[in-house]
Amino acid sequence: MRRIVSVWLIDWPVTVRARSAGHTPPDPFAADAGPHALILRTARGAMIHALNPAARALNLSRGQTQADALAMIPHLVCHPADPVADARALDALAIWAERWSPSVTVDPSDGGLEGLFLDLTGATHLFGGEAETVAAIEQRLGQAAIRARCAMAPSPGAAWALARWGQGVRIATDQTLGDALAPLPVEALRIDDAALKQARRFGLKTIGSLYAMPRAGLARRFRDGAGVGLVRRLDQALGATAEGLTPTRAPPRYRGWEAYADPLTDTAGIEARLPDLCDRLARTMEGDGQGARALTLTAFRVDGRTSAVSVRMGRALREVSIWMRLFRETGIERIDPGFGIDALMLTADTEPVIALQTALGDEDQTRHAEGRAALIDRLSARLGEAAVQIATPQGSWMPERAERWRPALTASPRLTDGVADPGRTRPLLMLDPPEPVEAIAELPDGAPARFTWRRVSRRVARADGPERLSPEWWRPRPDGRQVRTRDYYRVEDDQGLRYWLFREGLYGPEYTGAPDERPPSWWMHGMFA
Repeated sequence: MRRIVSVWLIDWPVTVRARSAGHTPPDPFAADAGPHALILRTARGAMIHALNPAARALNLSRGQTQADALAMIPHLVCHPADPVADARALDALAIWAERWSPSVTVDPSDGGLEGLFLDLTGATHLFGGEAETVAAIEQRLGQAAIRARCAMAPSPGAAWALARWGQGVRIATDQTLGDALAPLPVEALRIDDAALKQARRFGLKTIGSLYAMPRAGLARRFRDGAGVGLVRRLDQALGATAEGLTPTRAPPRYRGWEAYADPLTDTAGIEARLPDLCDRLARTMEGDGQGARALTLTAFRVDGRTSAVSVRMGRALREVSIWMRLFRETGIERIDPGFGIDALMLTADTEPVIALQTALGDEDQTRHAEGRAALIDRLSARLGEAAVQIATPQGSWMPERAERWRPALTASPRLTDGVADPGRTRPLLMLDPPEPVEAIAELPDGAPARFTWRRVSRRVARADGPERLSPEWWRPRPDGRQVRTRDYYRVEDDQGLRYWLFREGLYGPEYTGAPDERPPSWWMHGMFA
């Protein structure tokens, strides 16, 4: 007889939020905790994604708008929801739950019904019996501050229903399955909203009310195929139709290990044996299509201590020669052999290696990109990751906010909406902050004919512009001044030097000449090479 345990993770998004915040703000599950809600931004606006028990006790519900919830409960504490982090934490919990079963499947049900499926067929005696196993799982999760409710049945659907709607009976066998499911509501069959709505219209409120109905007639009675889904879910719960589960597996760990009868006593011995260790690890990764983004060499000393050195790469690689060069740049001598090293272990953080097909004539550009990546890896290994940085685009049209410096070895961030067009010309050297300039220009929006910067007067020979950038009104200035429109000009003086100037403010719309108004001003923002 198949034995499946369904673990219902009650208020899972709130649990993840509480654990990630370290109970700061206060634990939302505490007895004296106030109402907390997680808010998800959707096309329909800000909606409630999850609630703690105190918020549900005040008649708030998932799917309710944040505005309606705050109108009902003004003191409701709202936090942003993070479904991606919730899913990632659920995968990690599934891997952790392998202590009870080698087959653990993530149940990504929505509506606050997230959970796990554990296949414990033939294994419950290892934990003292079926009731003891269910109690042990709930107790262990409770000790980890995870609210959960478990049930065991011959099918995943039945276990799922009993865990979430079963009141007294939470363990069912083949003989008791029908009676255990009969009083449960129809929504316990995991049917969609359309099928549930039609079932209630026909007066089908419990699972037991479906037993006596012919399957063919039940399937035809519903519109748009909803009846077929209802029948399939009913048969899956009763075990008449098989339901497969796909276990969650932990990502493979790539490591090479080598022990020595005669301990290594110096750096030369480590460096002599490291290439073979790298070669074996690279061959293993090549078979799986993986490459290393980071490598850690750990030395196990005879006194029981360890010493390690790590290297990182900007892209996934499995070339042993590059690995060795990076270890030398980082410094293998940083490993302290002590009184001798009994074993070496090389571990890798991996990513899939994607073969890039280059167009004809782009070989030089590809070699240049590969050489630049190799240079970044070597400089980062020698100088440190924080010492080698690159500029990445950010979600702002203002030039001083359009880029942010980050370590070159970190993963490339996703470009956010509103990033300035990378095809627009920007100077190689930009001043932060811009410096004031005295300029002579034709009103209202002419290019400067002459300007004075750093006490040196320059005559403009050529000018191009303006490039108008609207103000970001939602980002006030630190000094409290009005945020105004900018007109940027590329100018070249009579000496051939090129500059990037902007006028802050427009004559007319943003300056009318009133005594209390600040007139438009000119600023130097950068210089072209």
